[in-house]
Amino acid sequence: MHVAIPLYPRFTALDAVGPYTVLAFAPGWRVTFVAAEPGPVTDDRGALSLAATASYDDVPNPDVIVVPGGPGTFDALADEALLGWIRRAHERTSWTTSVCSGSLLLGAAGLLDGLRATTHWAALELLRQYGAEPVSERTVVQGKVVTAAGVSAGIDMALTLLARARDEETAQAVQLAIEYDPRPPFDAGSPRTAPAGLTDRALQLIV
Repeated sequence: MHVAIPLYPRFTALDAVGPYTVLAFAPGWRVTFVAAEPGPVTDDRGALSLAATASYDDVPNPDVIVVPGGPGTFDALADEALLGWIRRAHERTSWTTSVCSGSLLLGAAGLLDGLRATTHWAALELLRQYGAEPVSERTVVQGKVVTAAGVSAGIDMALTLLARARDEETAQAVQLAIEYDPRPPFDAGSPRTAPAGLTDRALQLIV
């Protein structure tokens, strides 16, 4: 299985690296970072770059695509080179997936019309403009389209994908290999559980 993860300026690193780590550990799977042109692409913090080793044209027909999100998503919504690649690749993928606001790019490519989908809580209602039904769930599977909520949910999505595309034992083995056993010190990972007043402060961190 060949997985392609597109990179664009100001993507969120964990959106890409979380699924990358899960899927790159899977036997027989390989992951390629792609971009408009090969080379480094800088994340939303401006301090980390990942190297795209191939262009969109170099990887026209991956088995799986994982579209990350991030503040740069909103500029990328006007990037027809990226949207066109997503649209064309989707015609032949086994699985088309996104993390966080990457689902907005799936929507802009015309892939979410009539589907249930999720994204980061701050962008959830924006999915409606693409004909999607926003749902506040960690991972949403609709046929071969799989969307994940914000950032860290990409790890859950990748494990869910691996279980469906391969088998549960493989997914569990990868989960154990990467010791994905989350026990957060605070119950503040969702607007539903976060302390009052914390939402505005969190929003200031991500714009």
